[in-house]
Amino acid sequence: MTAPLALSQTAINFTYLVAAVLLIVGIRRLSSPPTARSGNVIAAIGMAIAIFFTFLDSDIDTYWLILTGMGIGSVIGVASARLVKMTAMPQMVALFNGVGGGAAALVAAAEFHRLAPALGHLPGDEIGAMLFAALIGSISFSGSLVAFGKLQELLPGRPIVFPAQKTVNAILFATLIVFGIRAGITETGIWMVLLLAGALLFGVLLVLPIGGADMPVVISLLNAFTGLSAASTGFVLDNTVLIIGGTLVGASGTLLTILMGRAMNRSLANVLFGAFGAAPAGGTAVAGASSDGKSYREITAEDAAVMLAYAKRVVIVPGYGLAVAQAQHAVRELADLLEKRGVDVKYAIHPVAGRMPGHMNVLLAEANVPYPQLFDMEDINPEFPRTDVALVIGANDVTNPAARSVPESPIYGMPILNVDEAANVVVLKRSMNPGFAGIDNDLYYEPKTAMLFGDAKGSVEKLVAGVKAA
Repeated sequence: MTAPLALSQTAINFTYLVAAVLLIVGIRRLSSPPTARSGNVIAAIGMAIAIFFTFLDSDIDTYWLILTGMGIGSVIGVASARLVKMTAMPQMVALFNGVGGGAAALVAAAEFHRLAPALGHLPGDEIGAMLFAALIGSISFSGSLVAFGKLQELLPGRPIVFPAQKTVNAILFATLIVFGIRAGITETGIWMVLLLAGALLFGVLLVLPIGGADMPVVISLLNAFTGLSAASTGFVLDNTVLIIGGTLVGASGTLLTILMGRAMNRSLANVLFGAFGAAPAGGTAVAGASSDGKSYREITAEDAAVMLAYAKRVVIVPGYGLAVAQAQHAVRELADLLEKRGVDVKYAIHPVAGRMPGHMNVLLAEANVPYPQLFDMEDINPEFPRTDVALVIGANDVTNPAARSVPESPIYGMPILNVDEAANVVVLKRSMNPGFAGIDNDLYYEPKTAMLFGDAKGSVEKLVAGVKAA
């Protein structure tokens, strides 16, 4: 069955160019919340154009299989968009990213199986693109599944390490290169199968020793892998829009990975091989003292509410604890009450707060927090010395002053939110357990800091009641 209205490849390539321009414009508009919705629509129109005109390619002869895949994917996509909670968005992003990488690897393997026997000898650039897409796409697929498992708590969030792990990974990667070379030389399917299987194993071993605190960087890196594998698949299929789209994803993912690493003052090598956060978390500290004798001050919700109600400036610092407790709506209600009392309320967003880039922004946007109240770290840090109360909700390592003052600390040099410069600090936490870095937060033991223990949502709701009563 051929296309009912087949177009020339030149005409199809022109529509692909139009689609690519729309994708670029759409991605550009995603950089700002006020234009993000229209950016999504523009990018979706570009993708729809690319899909529609691909159906008019005269080389397509099996429509039912394509339509079946589209139908299944559409059902899964709509169900995910409707049912997945905003707090689970990081793991959904990891899963969908992995699916993209796996799809690119399968397409590359299928083209290798189809063309190698038919042509007898594949062009070097074409077979190179196939092998690269198979390798990188498989690593992205299995690595993203492990990241999903860690974020979904199906796997331990801490780094999982074993003796000689780096050596084993190095040997396995070298073996994959050998498999790829053999597949390119012999053009036989067994070497491609070995390459795919080995790459899947390597993706698992690559992400297992990475802790939950580094998931924003890992997701960005695997996203770049998926983009590069998709672009390589575009070369294999001679598909212009796939080349452009994959390159955009690969470039943006790479840039975001670099920016995330800088935000944590960590190199990519340290993220991948440093097993950051491997130190076991200590037990809950007894009330009033840490395990090494440092004392902290506990506060009641009523006292914290009075402190907030009579402040002039309050900065709210959201973290992963807010996401887990789904406290964003309660936080918005608290902020509204404070603003009615004339309090200036702002939100401080650290680049790596949460489990993916922009995680806190997405959660707060769901609660309709006005975007102008959200401030990046560079913009909000100068405000802390003029802040009466900094309300920290689950943000641990990104507020630890040890990053500035303790050279032997594993987070030393990481840019942090300078909440310790505020006149008063109220920290909402379940317990005194360390964060993902596995170290105590020196902020909690400063005289100006008060600890309010409990589930973040429940604690914020108590603060709301207290402000209403103040």
